Amino acid sequence: MNQEFVFHWIAHYGYIGLFTAQVLGIVGIPLPDELLMTFAGFLVSKGELRYWVTLLVAFLGSIVGMSFSYLVGHRFGLPLLEKHGRKISITPEKLEKAEQWFRRFGKLTVTLGYFIPGVRHFTALSAGISKWPYPAFLLYAFPGGLLWVLTFVTLGVFLQDHWLTFSKALHKYLWLAAILAATAAIIGWRIRRFVCKQKAR
Repeated sequence: MNQEFVFHWIAHYGYIGLFTAQVLGIVGIPLPDELLMTFAGFLVSKGELRYWVTLLVAFLGSIVGMSFSYLVGHRFGLPLLEKHGRKISITPEKLEKAEQWFRRFGKLTVTLGYFIPGVRHFTALSAGISKWPYPAFLLYAFPGGLLWVLTFVTLGVFLQDHWLTFSKALHKYLWLAAILAATAAIIGWRIRRFVCKQKAR
């Protein structure tokens, strides 16, 4: 989908446009998710949107989109998605990529996956296919969605007229930042676990 059309959509329809774009982007429609949130932050800097309302609307859109994808995976499972998923850009290769992230980082993949283009659209599907309890899924989806939205909307507010140039450059390195963050989190958790065991002894 043409990004200029999406920017015009948000500028024209405001919060409703932002919510709709967030839902569709998470479900898997090819939308520039980070760019559209940074653009929303830019509109906040111009006084056309309100900061806290924009954060809430973008966050709710991301959670609705993730929940829809989770329910699709939970309801229809892997066989049906492998058979018919290509019609809506859900390929076995992309699902396998999400599974690789799950094997590497566990449930943190749902949280960190928001920041990884090409992965976030499939983490919820994979969680549904794996039959996670929905409350457990939300436990990991909520902080990731909140941090994701907060990061890019706030960037748009501070960058103002420079939002587009900076966002495009940042988008290229999101996957690397997510890997580093996940690795640091796992190392920290293991160190803490080791220290706790030593204290228990």
